[in-house]
Amino acid sequence: MMTMIGIISLAGIVVNNAIVLIDYANLLMARKKAELELAPNERLSLRDVSGCITEAGKTRLRPVLLTAITTVLGLVPLAIGLNIDFGTLLTEYDPNIYVGGDNVIFWGPMSWTIIFGLTVATFLTLVVTPVMYLLMNRFKLYLGRAVVK
Repeated sequence: MMTMIGIISLAGIVVNNAIVLIDYANLLMARKKAELELAPNERLSLRDVSGCITEAGKTRLRPVLLTAITTVLGLVPLAIGLNIDFGTLLTEYDPNIYVGGDNVIFWGPMSWTIIFGLTVATFLTLVVTPVMYLLMNRFKLYLGRAVVK
């Protein structure tokens, strides 16, 4: 059950990263269209689209990586079951730190699902998503030329 909850939360993080990347690429393409004074129904050249997607990837690399790294590092203590007794830390100055326990049985599967899924999905977001977006734009350009002829 917790693995399924991990998959659902993972989907939210990954979709958010992809939306940030594609939205910025669309913004750059709209700016490029305005700069070249193209009509709304005209399309950018494949070179301009590729440049906008590359620039979006370079610009959004840091936010996507920071989101993934902070989430993964934040979930590692939950995944390994790192336990600190704050009650005895404050009263007796003894934190009773130990790894494992009952919490890791419940929260571990969700944490490992998000950790490994986010590691793979970050690669997909940064590499596969821009490539697919470029292929989609190339296909649209091809269709536009085929309709005109």
